[in-house]
Parts: sequence; structure tokens; C-alpha cells
Amino acid sequence: MNTGGEFDIIVYGASGFTGRLVAEYLVERYGAGGDLKWAMAGRSLDKLAEIRDAIGAPAATPLVEAHAEDPASLKAMVARTKAVITTVGPYQLYGEGLVAACAEAGTDYLDLCGEPAWMRQMIDRYDAAAKASGARIVFSCGFDSIPFELGVFFLEETARAKLGGPVSRVKGRVRRMQGGFSGGTAASLKATMAAAAKDPSIIALLRNPFALTPGFEGPEQPHGMAPEFDPAVDAWVAPFIMAAINTRNVHRSNALMGHPYGTDFVYDEMLIAGPGEKGEATAKAIAGADLMGGDGGPKPGEGPSKAERDAGFYDVLFVGEAADGRSVRVAVGGTRDPGYGSTSRMISESAVCLIRDAADASGGVWTPGAAMGQRLIDRLVSNAGLTFTVE
Repeated sequence: MNTGGEFDIIVYGASGFTGRLVAEYLVERYGAGGDLKWAMAGRSLDKLAEIRDAIGAPAATPLVEAHAEDPASLKAMVARTKAVITTVGPYQLYGEGLVAACAEAGTDYLDLCGEPAWMRQMIDRYDAAAKASGARIVFSCGFDSIPFELGVFFLEETARAKLGGPVSRVKGRVRRMQGGFSGGTAASLKATMAAAAKDPSIIALLRNPFALTPGFEGPEQPHGMAPEFDPAVDAWVAPFIMAAINTRNVHRSNALMGHPYGTDFVYDEMLIAGPGEKGEATAKAIAGADLMGGDGGPKPGEGPSKAERDAGFYDVLFVGEAADGRSVRVAVGGTRDPGYGSTSRMISESAVCLIRDAADASGGVWTPGAAMGQRLIDRLVSNAGLTFTVE
């Protein structure tokens, strides 16, 4: 673990749309020159200076030049800090050099990755090196997949308290959500499809619910790809585009923690479309829609206005079903739009939590929940506008 260095956190990609929001949040929550020492990094010092001034950060906020095509610049950057937040995606195109540099140096790494095939490749290539150096490599620290991964963690803790033990069947059901996906998310999906077209083994990984748990294959999981009526919510449910990454991270968390949810754990995610014929029609319409907006969707670096981000929200229900028929329900909610406003807060608080509250997490490739658990929930509730409630 890199306990030295000038900085606690470097925000790499701070001149991009999401990276700028991360830096803006750090200014707002932690200031500059306070007890959290952080810096902004990217390809152009001029662009970084422009962003620094635009977000109201002090003129003394340190700027670091680094870019994906220059491994020496990445090594120099990670040597200066305890942790790096990276918003430079798609990660399968621009991320491996930074993962490698952090794994070698013992520097903590946090990203917003929703690319399971690439994540598996990184686990296979760098988990051993990260364990040796003490680097904590933490993928998926945004809307994919923190509300879902921690939602299941919170539900299982609630089940232990209320039912006396964990439940082996959990359903994640998105009740309400306002706010679009980021341009980076759309670009990542396109990059994944392009990679799969060249390498058929990637398709097998993408189809496998246990793609991120090398050495462990659990029971058959619901595919979640077709509309259905769900008695647990008394409504029709539809496919949820982020289930493909969230479910994999939930299974990895379970495996990393020693299977506290059980080795027979079954989990799926879907959108609640509503009851009756109208709900059925809505579910079928969702199933047939291009949720990424096709070529007209947001491009990397683009995103909603501040007013649109502030007006966003999400509300996710988790239903845990015990073998004896008893059940437990919890909800995770968030203010601000999921893909930008809430995500920028989640990854920021994950980085602060990792370096301040999670010294017991050893080196290796982690999920946020397995590395930080309740400590991260507490920070997100206190600082980032999330709620975790028992229903």
C-alpha cells in the first residue's frame, strides 16, 4: 500500500465531464488545502487549469499531466498519491496501463467501470500483483454498481437481524429513476460489442453470471431478458440494461467475503413497469427499446445540465425471500441523476472511505461493498445523498 506521496487522491480525467463533477464535489465537500490533499490530472495542464478555475477550486490546486498513451506519466502520477480516481473510459481502451501502474506501486485505484469482460481480464492479470504490493483495485464505484451491490449487502444484514440468517434469493427491482446514462457508459457498451465481435471468448464471459468469480460457479440465475409478471412486487417487470454488470459485481462481492449470502445465492435485477395490461405493455415496450439512444445518445464528455442533474433521482427495491416463505424488503435511494450527479459523489466518497476507513482491506481486486461494506454506506448516507431503508 502506498502510504506516502504528496496526495491522498488524484482525480485522473478531471477535464472530462464526469471527472470535472468529481473535482467539483471534492471542492464542495472537502475544500482544497484542508486535511484531504487532492490534485487534478489529465492530458492538458491548460485544460485542467481552465476547469479548476471554472469549478471554483483554489488557484493552488495541484495539476498533474498524465495520459493513457504514456506509461511513464502514469507511473509518475501514481507514485505521488495514495489513491487514484479515474474517469477515463472506456476502460478497456484506456484503463489497463493505470491498473498496471497502481498494482505495481501499491497505489489504490477506483473507477466507474461497467465492462465485465475487461474487469475479468484485469483480475486475471493484476490481482496477484495488487495483493503483493498492497494496492486495492476497486472497480464499479458509481451507479454501476454501488446502489445495487450495497443494496444486497444491506438487505442481507437486515435479513440476519430480522430472520436470523441470510436469504439465498434476492430480487433487485428499480421502482423509479430519472436521469440518463452517461456518454461514457454508451461508449463502453459499444467498445464491448466491438471487442466481442473480434474475440468470441468475450461473448462467453458476458453471458456468464459468474464471470467475475474465477474458480466459482454458482447455481443457474434468471436471465432477466424478457418481460414477466413478478408476484413479489405485484407488477410487470422489464429488462434492466445495467443488470449485466451489477449482478456480476454482487456475485463477486459474495465470493470475496467468503459467501455470506450462501453458495446457492440467486440474484436478478429488473425494472418495475407497473400492474395490469398497461404494465405489461410498458414492460414489452422497454424490452424492445434502444435504451442507449443509438447514435443520437450522449457522447463521452457530454452530459446533462446542472438543473437536469439536480432534478434526477433513483429508488431501488430489494426483496429477499427465505426458503420458509418469509421475506425482507429494503430500499436504496439517491438524489441527483444516477449517471452523473450521484455517481460523482459515490466514487469520491469511496476513495475517501478506502484511504481513511478501510486500512483492514488488503491488496487485490475488490468490489466497493466487499472492501468497505457498512463504512461506505455510512459515508454515502452522511455525504452523498443516498438512503438505505428497511420497508
